[in-house]
Amino acid sequence: MNKIREQLKDKKRIVVKIGSSSLTHEMTGDLNLAKMEKLIRVLTDMNNAGKEVVLVSSGAIAVGRKTVGLLEKPKEKAMKQACAAVGQAKLMMVYQKLFAEYNQLTAQILMTKHTMINEISRENAQNTFEELLRLGVIPIVNENDTVSTDEIEFGDNDTLSAIVAALIGADLLILLSDIDGLYTDDPRKNPEAKFIDTVEVIGEDILKMAKGAGSSVGTGGMATKISAARIATDSGADMIIANGEDVNVIREAIDGNEVGTIFKAHKNKDFQLMDYLVTSQYTKHDQKSTVL
Repeated sequence: MNKIREQLKDKKRIVVKIGSSSLTHEMTGDLNLAKMEKLIRVLTDMNNAGKEVVLVSSGAIAVGRKTVGLLEKPKEKAMKQACAAVGQAKLMMVYQKLFAEYNQLTAQILMTKHTMINEISRENAQNTFEELLRLGVIPIVNENDTVSTDEIEFGDNDTLSAIVAALIGADLLILLSDIDGLYTDDPRKNPEAKFIDTVEVIGEDILKMAKGAGSSVGTGGMATKISAARIATDSGADMIIANGEDVNVIREAIDGNEVGTIFKAHKNKDFQLMDYLVTSQYTKHDQKSTVL
């Protein structure tokens, strides 16, 4: 076990992100209840062991789409938001039922970029997370797709999970993906692609390895995961990309086993979360109104 991996055993505050493709059956689009039950058992056991756990979970649109009978991923924003409204309620119902089997309290937190840009909202969100974690509750976070607009949406939960990790001062962010980690090229298309175990610095060579989304239900590809890694590592959190096919990979990661690709934290004293958020005309307007 190398030194970088061994240090993962001491991580106290951990954010885990799971995507839509990891939560649903590929053939039917229905929720994979067996995998969800395993995920919940792993997260609850981490909490029982004294870790502070936050789950960032996609799946609202995918679950809602299946529930209302759509065969394909909706393209119109109004339909996406309708599916999210239906799916988020169903998803949380399943989560709460499964967590209750282990007597684990959960809470739902829905966020938009506005939550983070507005100073008062951001502070309230941070305080809410702190109180929930102090109480031993596992917050389940998702983007509030029902009310998001182009100007105030995060766009993917890889980014959202990194922002949450930065907001709460997490030690570790684990992104569950559909591949084993970062490769020099897409291993599904290039058999010569080489696996990268550890990333010390996110340079141009790493950025060039990023690829787009490859799933019909997800929104984030490797590019969004690299972007998330920049936020997480700058804020002081290590980040791991690992294959979510077997959710026990979470336990293996925090036990220091060599799974996935680890991006080593290098806390940037000049890191400002707002720098990653203020990117649109809306955010500039919101900043101005906040000052007033």
